[in-house]
Amino acid sequence: MGSWQNTTNNPPKPQSDIKTKSDCETPATTTSSPIKLDFESHHQIQISDESLTSSRDELFPPCEMSYSEYTPCQYPPRGRKFDREMLRYRERHCPAKEELLFCLIPAPPKYKTPFKWPESRDYAWYDNIPHKELSIEKAVQHWIQVEGERFRFPGGGTMFPLGADVYIDDIDRLVPLGDGNIRTAIDTGCGVASWGAYLLKRDILAMSFAPRDTHEAQVQFALERGVPAMIGVMGSQRLPYPARAFDMAHCSRCLIPWFQYDGLYLIEVDRVLRPGGYWILSGPPINWKKYWKGWERSQQDLKQEQDAIEDVARRLCWKKVAEKNDLSIWQKPINHFECLQNRKVYKTPHMCKSDNPDASWYKNMETCITPLPKVNGPDEVAGGALEKWPDRAFAVPPRISTGSIPGITVEKFNEDNEAWKERLGHYKQIINPLAQGRYRNVMDMNAYLGGFAAALVKYPVWVMNVVPSDSDRDTLGAIYERGFVGTYQDWCEAFSTYPRTYDLIHAGGVFSLYQDRCDVKIILLEMDRILRPEGTVIIRDTVDVLVKVQSVTSRMRWKSQIMDHESGPFNPEKILVAVKTYWTAKEQELPKQ
Repeated sequence: MGSWQNTTNNPPKPQSDIKTKSDCETPATTTSSPIKLDFESHHQIQISDESLTSSRDELFPPCEMSYSEYTPCQYPPRGRKFDREMLRYRERHCPAKEELLFCLIPAPPKYKTPFKWPESRDYAWYDNIPHKELSIEKAVQHWIQVEGERFRFPGGGTMFPLGADVYIDDIDRLVPLGDGNIRTAIDTGCGVASWGAYLLKRDILAMSFAPRDTHEAQVQFALERGVPAMIGVMGSQRLPYPARAFDMAHCSRCLIPWFQYDGLYLIEVDRVLRPGGYWILSGPPINWKKYWKGWERSQQDLKQEQDAIEDVARRLCWKKVAEKNDLSIWQKPINHFECLQNRKVYKTPHMCKSDNPDASWYKNMETCITPLPKVNGPDEVAGGALEKWPDRAFAVPPRISTGSIPGITVEKFNEDNEAWKERLGHYKQIINPLAQGRYRNVMDMNAYLGGFAAALVKYPVWVMNVVPSDSDRDTLGAIYERGFVGTYQDWCEAFSTYPRTYDLIHAGGVFSLYQDRCDVKIILLEMDRILRPEGTVIIRDTVDVLVKVQSVTSRMRWKSQIMDHESGPFNPEKILVAVKTYWTAKEQELPKQ
């Protein structure tokens, strides 16, 4: 087993984040007075064992160091037992009950607080992700470079060795990126997410995903940079996002066989693209006449592949808007007014009969077109037009204004926004660093209408808005219509991310929602896995639920307090605020490379 290391060695501090130590010895109590938890980053904290638990034997033990990068539902040894066809072995395969780990995932011995945004876009500490493979394998493509104790991300990519900025400028000349119409994007097979990283300064929020594969830790690098990303793969199942979610989809030599399986993967891109959204493709087979020798494929093979992609796009009623140099861009129609007529010409793919196009949690892809909401004429945007960004963040989402989410009205939407103004004001009082750039990657485990993300819109953060997969109200589509990103998730299972990838986790009502479904320890240990050392957790629930939660967090080396609701002590909902203390595995326990 690993061992605790929290007071003896002093890991070096990043120059960008030298701080003084505050009091960490406040015992966990229920109070309405200002909280005394230490939210600052010190890289290690002096801890009194007695203040955490009455008996050291009750603490959850550390896992072995070999689990330092454990991703429970994308665990390669388990995945290898599954079929390689359609990359099923790289999809989610979560551990059985008897395989669950009831130990704490250790950080590497010299773990440091990541660089602050925007510096983190370009730098990460080697000790946090000790993998040099990509810096060697992708050296000529300028993905990542090692400079002493840190990695540097020059912004390069397989198809943009001159840098993501130059590449994005090329896209901007073909599709306007700066007018506020394009806000959400998805990057399939993202590498280290430089495309998404450089889109952020244009106010475009990209959800990047890539499998856990031979390019070890690429999603981990993305999140360490402060860029939205998930472990994921185009396999046999739908992507865990609602229909009509993204304004733009992107593939830069992502090696997805778009033309295979009757165009199944392009059909899935069509499902998640908004009406009028764009699909951008670079790399094979685009511009094959120039690159075919370097790609070590025949001209005939590449031409057949491009012809097949063009044919699927036509059957989806997409319009090709540009092909220039290494880029090809298609646009999805704003409605299916004419596409329905085209079914007389193109018999396949047919229109899906399913009544829930948003359903995507463990749901197989289908070779049928997801129908867009009905319109009254050819110029009407199916499902409703969106406001330009940033007005989109607080405009009423069309899914709500049209009454398509049962029980969610315009009045409830406005009330939720007002409630979050009050909540955020309260959070800033009890968590001082919230307004000081201390946090970058934020997760809302039960996002509802995305009010927390909207309240944080002026801060240098991004929020992973999670809607529980079995929620009685599927609000994730409305969150995307506000210009934010998120995913579905069952919190009885592990999230599709690496350890230590979120700075702040918010959980409103999560434990009440799941109290009859799975052990509270399973959810809390997963929160600990994905939370960075010295990260912060905010949990809102009834006091009896929070007392039960706190009895577990005290065994996880979290410092916590239960506090009154922002409206005062008479509200039955309370707030638990916790800080994960700094500890690491000992250096001698590192697995041999």
